[in-house]
Amino acid sequence: MVFSSAISLFFFVPIVFLLDRRLSNVDAKNTWLLLASLVFYSFGQVYYLPLLLVSVALNYVCGRLAAGKYAKLGVTLAVIGGIGLLAVFKYADFAIRTVNALCGLHLPLTGIALPIGISFFTFQGLSYVIDVYREPKMVSHSFKKVLLYIAFFPQLIAGPIVKYHDIEQEIDSRRTTPQETALGIRRFICGLSKKLLLSNALGQMADTVFALPAGEIGMLAGWTGAICYTLQIYFDFSGYSDMAIGLGRMFGFHFRENFDYPYTATTIKEFWRRWHISLSGWFRDYLYIPLGGNRKGKARTWLNRFLVFFATGLWHGASWTFVLWGLWHGLFSVLEDCGAIPVDKLKGKRIGQLYTLLVVVLGFTLFRADTLAQAGAMYAAMFSGVGLHWLGTAAVWAKFTPAFALTLCLALLLCTPVAREHTPKCESVTFIGSLGLLLLCMMYLAAGSFNPFIYFRF
Repeated sequence: MVFSSAISLFFFVPIVFLLDRRLSNVDAKNTWLLLASLVFYSFGQVYYLPLLLVSVALNYVCGRLAAGKYAKLGVTLAVIGGIGLLAVFKYADFAIRTVNALCGLHLPLTGIALPIGISFFTFQGLSYVIDVYREPKMVSHSFKKVLLYIAFFPQLIAGPIVKYHDIEQEIDSRRTTPQETALGIRRFICGLSKKLLLSNALGQMADTVFALPAGEIGMLAGWTGAICYTLQIYFDFSGYSDMAIGLGRMFGFHFRENFDYPYTATTIKEFWRRWHISLSGWFRDYLYIPLGGNRKGKARTWLNRFLVFFATGLWHGASWTFVLWGLWHGLFSVLEDCGAIPVDKLKGKRIGQLYTLLVVVLGFTLFRADTLAQAGAMYAAMFSGVGLHWLGTAAVWAKFTPAFALTLCLALLLCTPVAREHTPKCESVTFIGSLGLLLLCMMYLAAGSFNPFIYFRF
């Protein structure tokens, strides 16, 4: 993975970018970017490239059907086909393990490897067909354009989930300027820096704590591990989104933002308007609203929210830890809506932010745990009193170097808009800063310390 990441940074992206600039015809550019995207996916799992192509072909055909007199058939086949692929390749072993545990059986697992990015490209394809069903004029008669839309390499593996109508015009006609290119490059470097310089360092601390034996974690280690993972996953995923948005802009595409400082939210509802915005919007538009949204009474609204958060958790992974993480957020969303949690007294206030952060940190502890038992051990340590437990405390202090302390402080600062508000306006200063960050990232990659993005698993 270190090798492939270095190849992507030092060779693949520059070559694709430079050749794209040499082409003047948009159709030729589309062909080149499509070929590059398929090669990019092949770096990770070439044996699953046919699966990606089959998924896109299914959505293309269903889109054509959804725009004609067989509209319901088209959208039905797309949903069955897309969810069916997820069921086979992502959830089959989860279902078998659950049946074995409940019924005392010993059914063999399939052992199917999870295709990279299957959750993202499946949902992106489904959004295309459903949107065509709702607005037939959106249909594309070009398989190449649909394939480029779904398989475009910057956002293929881990999002953000892009809607076809957001980039349809840019597939047909786009132009780039030196200013746009510079902004894209800086955004890409910013995302890469988040991943390599912040997320990976925080992840080492989190991994150390979560690897401790259950009875030796202690309160200090437990909270340190939970907070570090909460920061790690934010900088990991928002970093990838920044890289995707930056690369898209370099090639003339404008993707919507996927994060908006979610850790400054003062309610859970606001948190989900700021966290993984493209996924939240997908579930709102294609599940919550079709279920009835908030139009059928309070009880139905709360049920719909639980269903959406159940699906959100399950989308993230084939494990009960992910499902319960989703339901955990669903619970607080409903509690806020029904008045059990006084939202009016929390909105825009520091106490609201502390409440939201507590819910989020406890949720991500469950999200990170390999098993429910491990999550329970972490919660027991975090709320077990003032006991330090020498092994856990020693493990934390061994990692708590001055460099890590500086990284932690920077991470806490960069979770807020403070740094953005004080970014120098001088182009030369931002250029030098970006160049310095890029050099640090290159040194980091050369040291062979890269860890895969967390959302590659989904």
